[in-house]
Amino acid sequence: MTGDASGHGPDEYLLEELLTQAHAAAPMDLPALVSRFASAAGLERIDVYVVDLQQRSLVPMSEGPPALDIDSTYAGRAYRALALRIEETRGERLTAWLPLVDGVERLGVLGVRARSLDSTVLRRCRMLASVLAMVITSKRAYSDSFARRTRSKAMQLPAEMLRAFLPPRTIGNSEVVSTAVLEPAYELGGDAFDHSLTPSTLHAVILDAMGHNLASGLTTAVAMAGCRNARRDEADLPELVETIDTALARWLPDQYCTGILAQLDLSKGVLRWINCGHPPPLLIRDQRVLKAALERPGEPPMGTPAGLAGAHRTVHRQELRPGDRVLMYTDGVTEARIDDGAEFGLERFTDTIIRATAAGEPAPEALRQLIHTILEHQHDELRDDATLLLVEWSPQEM
Repeated sequence: MTGDASGHGPDEYLLEELLTQAHAAAPMDLPALVSRFASAAGLERIDVYVVDLQQRSLVPMSEGPPALDIDSTYAGRAYRALALRIEETRGERLTAWLPLVDGVERLGVLGVRARSLDSTVLRRCRMLASVLAMVITSKRAYSDSFARRTRSKAMQLPAEMLRAFLPPRTIGNSEVVSTAVLEPAYELGGDAFDHSLTPSTLHAVILDAMGHNLASGLTTAVAMAGCRNARRDEADLPELVETIDTALARWLPDQYCTGILAQLDLSKGVLRWINCGHPPPLLIRDQRVLKAALERPGEPPMGTPAGLAGAHRTVHRQELRPGDRVLMYTDGVTEARIDDGAEFGLERFTDTIIRATAAGEPAPEALRQLIHTILEHQHDELRDDATLLLVEWSPQEM
């Protein structure tokens, strides 16, 4: 194909056809559409892989190919680095692995097999990866097929409920990235996170409800809904906390919730936050955790009588430097037990953070490695929820 008088070339026709068919396709019909694209583009094979819930494996959307380990394969390297990786396979074939990314959220990878990979082929593959990322994002919200593909075992009801409320794992723009992980992935009780972007501000929240059951999940869900409701009405941080206090007192009077509610001014790098009975956030600068940099006097948890007594909630402030990372975490991280029965502890946690960030990995990858290291210390059996939320401020110009 050489194009026509309108200026449309073969790439545009292939892309247009894929988009037209993808709009009406069921989610699990995407592999068949991609195979037709491969044939039309002169490629031998294209496989679509999505990341599993714990970011350990890349799982094929079609039946047949095996799952791929993220830490030991070329596909995993493409996912971890968000960059093209080319693998030479049997029969003098080449496989190009391209990351599937929605904004800054890593969805999986695209595997393209061909005898040769020139600039034209790679351009078509990048176009296909961009289209597929948008299609997967739009369809996964209402497809149980996607959920089943990314799970390795049954999920308990409280975890199912909380995950229905969660935003994307990673959000961001050219100035900031916010990324989070939760474990145990299938047995969450009361932990959750939230983050949202406006043109001027990043909003970030981490929550930890009392207990580890369905009532805990309900508490967190009410707290998150209250936070979003007030935030979307442009309320400031004290009003956000007051809304949650009031909602919990009315609907779940015997429950309470700790948490940090934060706002980051994207132009000035000023972090503002309220800490409601939660472990203080950590400030990571130049690959070091600055001891006690964000420690401030505590506030009562949300929903407790002390929090409802009319006391003013204190808003704390900290000016960040470009490249700073702020890490929020729940106490399930530091209170977990290791082999000798001792707590994992803040010091060991801090050392783990330093190792995870010292390699210069992007924030989402550093956090993925951090939570997996913590799980290894616990033999993948956490006694309480462990949630991490990492914010990195990296303005382009100052």
